[in-house]
Amino acid sequence: MEERRRRVPALAPEERRAALIAATIPLLHEHGLDVSTRQIAHAAGVAEGTIFGVFESKSQLVVCSVVQALDPRPTLDALAAIDRGAHLRVRVAAAAELVHARFIENAHLMSEARKLIFDNRPDPEAQARMAASREQLQAAIVEVFAPDAARLRVSPEKAARLLLLHCGANAFGPFAEPGTFSGEDLASLLLDGIYIRETEPTC
Repeated sequence: MEERRRRVPALAPEERRAALIAATIPLLHEHGLDVSTRQIAHAAGVAEGTIFGVFESKSQLVVCSVVQALDPRPTLDALAAIDRGAHLRVRVAAAAELVHARFIENAHLMSEARKLIFDNRPDPEAQARMAASREQLQAAIVEVFAPDAARLRVSPEKAARLLLLHCGANAFGPFAEPGTFSGEDLASLLLDGIYIRETEPTC
């Protein structure tokens, strides 16, 4: 008689949580907060009840997945890889392209995160993680401007906020034109302004 096939060992709780979060993230991009536990279980290849063995509720799984999906680490690594020896204009253009691409990719998810984590059922822990991510992103952009701080009329911190504000407005605002965004144009706007200085007025 053939020996029965051995069962595949069950995943440890942390591994199961990670697998469920990984399965949930693409569904959130597709369905938003309307994603069902049935869809998640199907995508993860597990029984629906397995979800509640490692998460207290669907809401907890969704919150964890949203926070994971919005992890800034890939963008932070890309910003850190920008050559600090390159001209400031080149660095700013590259940083703007990276930040804008992040915002466009996650625009829907960021909107859903605000409803879920800040509005509907406030989650202080998730809010703190989201705030930390924003601070990390701004700090990474500050480092792009920092080598040329002495040449700027504003601090690198303010320059970073201006870059983030413009990228955010172009991704989420009512006058957004995402398909026309140019990192070079934003670098020119931030570094040169829009005024043609034929002669400087005297004070």
